[in-house]
Amino acid sequence: MNISIRNMTMTMVLVMTLASFAQAEDKVAQHLQDISVTIKSGASEGSGVLITRELQKSSKDNEKVKVNFVVTAAHVIDNLRSTRDILNSKGQKQTIIEFRDAQIVKELVENGRKVGELKMDAKVILYSDAEDGEDIAILMVRKQGFVDTTTEFDLSDKPIAIGTNLFHVGSLLGQSGANSMTAGIMSQVGRVLSLGTGDGTVFDQTTVTAFPGSSGGGVFLTNGKYVGMLVRGAGETFNLIVPTRRMRTWAVARNAGWILDPALSPPNLEE
Repeated sequence: MNISIRNMTMTMVLVMTLASFAQAEDKVAQHLQDISVTIKSGASEGSGVLITRELQKSSKDNEKVKVNFVVTAAHVIDNLRSTRDILNSKGQKQTIIEFRDAQIVKELVENGRKVGELKMDAKVILYSDAEDGEDIAILMVRKQGFVDTTTEFDLSDKPIAIGTNLFHVGSLLGQSGANSMTAGIMSQVGRVLSLGTGDGTVFDQTTVTAFPGSSGGGVFLTNGKYVGMLVRGAGETFNLIVPTRRMRTWAVARNAGWILDPALSPPNLEE
């Protein structure tokens, strides 16, 4: 009798535990859907993730506003770039680099069916090209308070262990595959490619399934923390990501570490 009751109790605990795990997984999946967007730049389409920060309007105005940023791969928006030559105040020739706005598309889904989409223009505020730089771009959504959700970054300097389970959410094959979620593992860390610097550029390698359009999309731990951005592939399950440890170093060097790390104080919106 006692053994039977004990077995029933253990079974109930196991069922409740499994249900709790399932709810947690559903919550992570929904969060990753909420922060992932399609980026349209002319004829090109890629992926990105949303970041929300509260910024003071100006040094003279204490009112705070919610501002949304998007992290993506620089090559996704490269065709928005143009250059022109001007004469500066000293009469010297100077080349100006300019970007047209990208378009951010967030799909709306209810009961398993797409019911609409939100489109917003976004300006390019930081850019490092793919061939000689970091292949990272940060955009700022022009409409304030576009969304409330935000990406949480894994800011550890330690590489993710090989074999760690990972998720990728991106616009596989463009918006037609928006918010596609795939799974894989960290298959190698510290892949070094010679991209314009003597020290080389460090990537990590994953097996998350990705297709054209995945570029710029986030790669996440199973708890939902962002660990890297998908940028290159040599097959559906051989993909290279820009790890967050490199993204943070790049952002901090440009006084933009606060975009990835909410513990750092941001500038005001005017700045």
